[in-house]
Amino acid sequence: MYTSYIMRRTQIYLDESQQQRITHRAEAAGVTGSKVIREAVEAYLAGPVDDDMELARQRQAIADAFGAVSRLPVGADFVEEVRSSDATRTDELETQWRSS
Repeated sequence: MYTSYIMRRTQIYLDESQQQRITHRAEAAGVTGSKVIREAVEAYLAGPVDDDMELARQRQAIADAFGAVSRLPVGADFVEEVRSSDATRTDELETQWRSS
C-alpha cells in the first residue's frame, strides 16, 4: 500500500564544513542529504525544549514511578532496614574472620 505524505520545502544556509559533513553522512548511510537533515531536525525536536521542560519531564517520570515497587518500605524505614542488614552482615563477617 502506498502511503503519501506532504513535505514542505525549506531552504537553509549551511557553511562549507556543515555541507561536507552532511554529504559524508548521507553517502555512508546510502541516503540523501535531505534525509540526514530531516533526521537531525527530528532528533532535535524530540528532545527537551529547555532546562525547565527537562526538569518537569524528569519530575513527572519520578511521580509516575512512585509506588511501582510496593513491596519496599517507605523512605526512612527502608534506609534503616538496609543499614541494619549491612551492620548485621558486617558483624557476621567479622565473627567468621576472627574464628578463622
